[in-house]
Amino acid sequence: MAALPLATAEACDANPHLILTGEVRALQPIFQIYGRRQVFAGPIVTLKVFEDNVLIREFLEEKGHGRVLVVDGGGSMRCAILGGNPVQQAQNNGWAGIVVNGCIRDVDEINGCDIGVRALGSHPMKANKKGIGEKHVPVSIAGTRICDGEWLYADTDGILISRTELTI
Repeated sequence: MAALPLATAEACDANPHLILTGEVRALQPIFQIYGRRQVFAGPIVTLKVFEDNVLIREFLEEKGHGRVLVVDGGGSMRCAILGGNPVQQAQNNGWAGIVVNGCIRDVDEINGCDIGVRALGSHPMKANKKGIGEKHVPVSIAGTRICDGEWLYADTDGILISRTELTI
């Protein structure tokens, strides 16, 4: 169910009515680009955690089926909630990408993976492992509310969220 690559700028130009109605929203440009796949898209799975990565690992152990995991890590810059091993597992399990409102680590390892990753930055300290968080809940990241089942489109111009799959 992986989406075909779609240029975000082209999608905005072709769908002004969807932008006006709020069906298509652009995230604020706060994310760094990681991973070998700079362009990725897919249906969204949401997760809300804070300085804890147990639920992230659990999700990425599942088959991704071309989905994108969107993690609201509360914007924490105090530790990394995603590292190289789970990203490698996500690549192997067919996830299209991961967007983290927080930090990652093992950047060189992640940059070697054929998956798209966006995060606020990198941090050498690891996260807690308490398993606390919420799955499949609406999250607010980079000025935008994001719901489970919406679609994410990412490229080097930015990240779009759409209520439905986009075509041009």
